[in-house]
Amino acid sequence: MTEKIEGCCDTFEVHENLLKIIQEKMPEETEAYDLAELFKVFGDSTRIRILFVLFEAEVCVCDLAEALNMTQSAISHQLRILKQSKLVKSRREGKSIFYSLADNHVRTIIDQGREHIEED
Repeated sequence: MTEKIEGCCDTFEVHENLLKIIQEKMPEETEAYDLAELFKVFGDSTRIRILFVLFEAEVCVCDLAEALNMTQSAISHQLRILKQSKLVKSRREGKSIFYSLADNHVRTIIDQGREHIEED
């Protein structure tokens, strides 16, 4: 007698027509890897909080440290990760470096994530 595994089909049947569509749409492995790496960046609540500050204004590390009650060193470390992932950009003004969102995609990703977790 064959043991049934929960969540599995009762019989093994490959649907070739569906597999063909899937194979045509599946991204290359490098693209899937890059996308997974991008989503890892969103896996840290400090980075999410930094992005929320940047939704409101372009700010320097001092402002971020004060707003989030963290050290400038900790903020700088997280900004480096966000910048490497092309989620934030910076510009120098005198002795200060100001950070802002790289583009509107960042806000869209966060907004869609929030909609998802707020669903019933």
